[in-house]
Amino acid sequence: MHVEDTIAASILRIRHRQPFFGALALFAEHRLEQSVPTAATDGKVVVFNPDFAAGLSAAELDAVMVHELLHAALLHCKRGGERDPVVWNIAADIVVNGIIRGEPILQLPAGACVEPRLENFEVEEVYEIILAGKLKLRNGWIGSDLLPLDSLSAPERREWVHGHAPGAADGLESYWKQALQQASALARLSGRGKIAAGLNRCIQNVTGPNLDWRSLLWRFLVCTPVDFSGFDRRLVGRGLYLEALEGESISVRIAVDTSGSVGGETLERFLSEVRGIVSMYPHLDAQLFYADAALYGPFELDEESMSKPKGGGGTAFEPFFEHIRATEAPADNTLLIYITDGYGSFPKLIPDQPVLWVVAAGGLESELFPFGEVARLRE
Repeated sequence: MHVEDTIAASILRIRHRQPFFGALALFAEHRLEQSVPTAATDGKVVVFNPDFAAGLSAAELDAVMVHELLHAALLHCKRGGERDPVVWNIAADIVVNGIIRGEPILQLPAGACVEPRLENFEVEEVYEIILAGKLKLRNGWIGSDLLPLDSLSAPERREWVHGHAPGAADGLESYWKQALQQASALARLSGRGKIAAGLNRCIQNVTGPNLDWRSLLWRFLVCTPVDFSGFDRRLVGRGLYLEALEGESISVRIAVDTSGSVGGETLERFLSEVRGIVSMYPHLDAQLFYADAALYGPFELDEESMSKPKGGGGTAFEPFFEHIRATEAPADNTLLIYITDGYGSFPKLIPDQPVLWVVAAGGLESELFPFGEVARLRE
């Protein structure tokens, strides 16, 4: 069988067995390229080295195909921004291979970049963990398979499938958002190819208006001063270009609603995640507040403070924001986070600093928050 036929057979198998991935395959162009050592994508085109493809079993080839399709559909080529490309590639491989490991009919080739402890994290999270020295990995198996946007498309061939032809970056996000939505719908209608929880979370972080709270919290906390010097609060959750924070000082002020409407388990889970993030960035100046109708704090973000929440009365958000207005200069690099169910009185003055509301299950509808970005706590 010619290699071209092998690639076509792989797509047919995936379409038959896994409708979700098969639908994604229809949104990408597939080519053979001797110049590519193994397989790669530029966010639009998926290419295979013919010798590499010929040496894989059917299950391995299907896994490589899905690997590159997920890189493209989850916008990994675009989301990398100015990050270290090797580290970003490793982080993206960990996430994508974690998804593939949950598909029993796919088989990762030997030497695949796998890290079970991190495969359920977002790519931005894994990247920061690697940079912080918490994990050291080699860039094995496929190698550097995330290429610059549009680098595989010659000028005369820069037309997308289905007649869609945006520029290198323009339209990429909306294109794959549509592809993911259509693929999800097809998988549901077919009754086959159930979407795993980890993959569904990644899809929602590209397509949904509400990001997973933990992923959004990471993106929020690792914004650089350049990122939020001209902050558009409506778009913070869509900010996919994050950089390592080195040598910069950022203040994080965290208020926790202790009026009784936020359960202890929810509170513990949130504070544990925040502390884990802050511990990786010693230059993050973090302060913890508790708030009901009054404000308590600031406290250090440590075990003693988190084990003794103060409050129990009614709910008013004004005291926290009034304290910030009195103590924090508008020009300071300060981020504000408030965990609550949202049922309380809001201040009339919008704060100068970017605000992230982390809303407990059953809390106030996102569109009713008068300012800031809203993340929903999901189980």
